[in-house]
Amino acid sequence: MATKTAQGAETAGTGSGTEARKDDETTTAAPGAVAETEETGKTEPADAAGEEDGEDGEAGVREDGEEDGAGGKAASGVGQGAGAVVSAALGLVSLTGGWIGTVASAREQLIGQLRTSTSASVGTQLEEVYGDAWHTTALWAGLFALAALVTAVVVLVRPAFGTPGRPQAAWIRSVAWAGLSLGVIGLLLAVLKYSDALLAVPSAG
Repeated sequence: MATKTAQGAETAGTGSGTEARKDDETTTAAPGAVAETEETGKTEPADAAGEEDGEDGEAGVREDGEEDGAGGKAASGVGQGAGAVVSAALGLVSLTGGWIGTVASAREQLIGQLRTSTSASVGTQLEEVYGDAWHTTALWAGLFALAALVTAVVVLVRPAFGTPGRPQAAWIRSVAWAGLSLGVIGLLLAVLKYSDALLAVPSAG
């Protein structure tokens, strides 16, 4: 009986030691140990799960940052593109005169007719009726050309005051340069017409 009791005690001691060693090994598991999830009951490497969570978080941050940057870049590009198109349109108006120049010219011609008497000389009638109207058309054309110049210059120099390293789209620069060229041509023609160097009012003599 004593022998059996001793053997049982040894067996119990051995089992307790084994369970204690198992508990210690479970508590001090290596970083690559297998972890059991509470929801699915499946085992996953603890380090792998942590790395996946970290990668997902970093990917989300990168995606958000890229989306914000793309939105800012799109907004900036839309404004510059609109300015370039406006400058080109103003340059074209400066060459054609536009309806504002036409109305202003007709108004000036009517005023000249009212102010000029029928007994006035031919030279005076030409100057008052047609000369002033022609100068008014040239003046409005020059104003549109100047507006095209200013708008095109603003669009072209805008990247220098924006975010460093963000290039301007090629089509925006092309349209802005077109508006600048049209503005220069329109302003030159307006000056020549207003100074009577180009298409001057014919003289009566």
